[in-house]
Amino acid sequence: MKRLLVTIVLIPMLSFSQGKEVLYYFKSKDSLVGVKNKAGKIIVPAQFKIFSFLKDGDPVEGETILFDGSKEGEKPEKNAWGYVYDKNGKFLYKPFLYDNGADYFSEGLRRLVKNGKVGFADRNGKTVIEAEHDFASPFNYGYAAFCDGCDWEKTNDEHKAIVGGKWGVMNTKGETVQSVAKQSGNEVEIDGKYYPNSFQYNEKEKNILQFFEEQKKKLSDLYYVNFYNKLSENEKNLFFEIVERPKENFPYYQVNTYNYRKKELDMLYRFKFLVSEDGKTFYAIEDYNEKKVPFESWLKEEIKNAEDFQKEHQDNPNKFRNK
Repeated sequence: MKRLLVTIVLIPMLSFSQGKEVLYYFKSKDSLVGVKNKAGKIIVPAQFKIFSFLKDGDPVEGETILFDGSKEGEKPEKNAWGYVYDKNGKFLYKPFLYDNGADYFSEGLRRLVKNGKVGFADRNGKTVIEAEHDFASPFNYGYAAFCDGCDWEKTNDEHKAIVGGKWGVMNTKGETVQSVAKQSGNEVEIDGKYYPNSFQYNEKEKNILQFFEEQKKKLSDLYYVNFYNKLSENEKNLFFEIVERPKENFPYYQVNTYNYRKKELDMLYRFKFLVSEDGKTFYAIEDYNEKKVPFESWLKEEIKNAEDFQKEHQDNPNKFRNK
């Protein structure tokens, strides 16, 4: 059974969709949700039941339109939750159901469901890995585990596990990758097996990562300051990897941070960064909607929070020292 930082410019906080037409969610008289543009033209009719705190007039965030709920008159599909449309009102896909809502993006990809099978789409709504598997995990360090012939265990427990079937590991192209017998020290461990490091960089990208390497000790101390188990320096080691590169609607490199076991530090946004296409300006991702803030401003706030924490918890074993 298997269970599952170059020049730092101080500028105002910006969103990825700057300069593009802004769309807005609206609610009908019977509280169904749709989307229209600033002029009032309906892009997607009001036909969705949304159970979040979405308000009438909230702007659409990101490169696609997400309706994080059910569709009036339509039976829910197994493993699916919500609907994604492009900004012209064309339906694209149904996200995978995760944590009582639509799946999050992980390393630039979100799980989707089609005919009960799982695939992946990018932030522009393009299906990059076809829906062919019965289950797939989110991507971590360039890989995602998948299974065929598996299903959710038969239990009334709130948190169920995927059981049975044949398991494998895929890369971000959807290709099955075989484990390696010999360890060189650069591999990533997945369920007790080792896989080759999938990240490769040109000189420009190496320079981007060098910025974070030079900040590693400080960033590590900031992240682990509120951990109450004493950690060794090895256990506090961090890895930085570029998980997205500039493309349409996204003129940035995204850098994610991983712990010493090469597991992502935060599923949502903490300790994830953006770098301008020219490799000279650095940002931190600020919230779930991927607002970005200049790295220097983010770092000052993190340092303040760490110092405040230590004043209140003077017995914390993993000290932050601002050097």
